[in-house]
Amino acid sequence: MTLSGGLPALAEDRPYSRLGATPTPEKIKAWDTAIGPKGEELPSGSGTAKEGAPIFAAQCAMCHRVGSALVAYEDTLYMRMTSALVGGRELLAGPNPIVTVGNFWPYATALWDYINRAMPQFAPGSLNPDEVYALSAWILFKNGIIEEDEVMDAQSLPKVRMPNRDGFVPGSPDWKKYNECNPRDPECSDRLME
Repeated sequence: MTLSGGLPALAEDRPYSRLGATPTPEKIKAWDTAIGPKGEELPSGSGTAKEGAPIFAAQCAMCHRVGSALVAYEDTLYMRMTSALVGGRELLAGPNPIVTVGNFWPYATALWDYINRAMPQFAPGSLNPDEVYALSAWILFKNGIIEEDEVMDAQSLPKVRMPNRDGFVPGSPDWKKYNECNPRDPECSDRLME
């Protein structure tokens, strides 16, 4: 009893000098890999849908395919556990919307960012920038958003207008600017991004 009463005091005095380390500015910069809607952080590199098809087959199809068909419309447990990539523009309405890259994502740069950081699931971050651009192009092409031979790079990818871009309110809008125009108007949406 006497010994257990002193344990909290010992815990308070215990030094924690061996727990972790203060990250260096270089380490923090290495973690800062997020790509914004304007794509200012995108690296050099490029890719087309034609180049992305074999990469998709080798790196992505094991999770994003059912048989030989792309996961898109099937309302199955498998589809809900994996990300649908293609189709479904009309499937956002209703009580159980099916969200896909083609019908929901507001910015093509978000697709590049996600693939770069989190894919493939078994080796996230292992793809080089050219592979990520090619995969982004392939998914955009399969959704009918770009042409098969269109080159995606740091300049062209941010210019891709996603079908549901105007379906979102900016995260922290300038309310004065927001109230001056109709957010469903493409010119207004572009001004809000400035």
